[in-house]
Amino acid sequence: MLQRGIGLSGEDRQYFIEGRVNDLKTQLPFSPKRILDFGCGTGEASAYLTKVFPKADVVGVDTALPALAHARRNYESPRVSFQPVPDLTAWGEFDLCYVNGVFHHIPPAERLEAVRYIFRALAPGGHFALFENNPWNPGTRLVMKRIPFDRDAIVLTAPEVRRLVREAGLIADSPARFLFYFPNMLRSLRFMESRLVHLPLGGQYYVLAHKGAADPKVTD
Repeated sequence: MLQRGIGLSGEDRQYFIEGRVNDLKTQLPFSPKRILDFGCGTGEASAYLTKVFPKADVVGVDTALPALAHARRNYESPRVSFQPVPDLTAWGEFDLCYVNGVFHHIPPAERLEAVRYIFRALAPGGHFALFENNPWNPGTRLVMKRIPFDRDAIVLTAPEVRRLVREAGLIADSPARFLFYFPNMLRSLRFMESRLVHLPLGGQYYVLAHKGAADPKVTD
């Protein structure tokens, strides 16, 4: 179903996984050793994270048990494991949490607690990369209409995500970065995309935030 939607771009899901993770690597001030893939789905991104961060172990978590079974069959290894969404603190601290396309499926009233849930699993100084579909991009909206599980999703803008992570106690100093401007038919223009990351028209964006050295007091 996902491929049916993103096929409008002329690319497959691996293209977008690689674009997200490769750009994220350029923005991190360190090489993570423990990565949480929150909402890992069928595991492709978890596996790719280990390629880009060769010193890291990855834990993928999700609520969809059939997706986790697929991920285990195809991608589990000594460096990658997959689990149902647990009490994350039971798995130790992570220095990077990667989240893609999850929060538009979380009811708005529950989003702050979801970020706080991740906050508690991060090590001091750990980073949180929240990727979302850009509602300001007409192509993104068209793609989401073609995907049955995205049709009723409540999308988030980049300013909303920045406010959300800050309210949860994370520090978001840098502006959101926007990715994926040109479809395959215009791939000759993709050399410009690295210069457009702050133009809020890409198909996706992400907000990169981090946890301070000491936990702040978080209030409702």
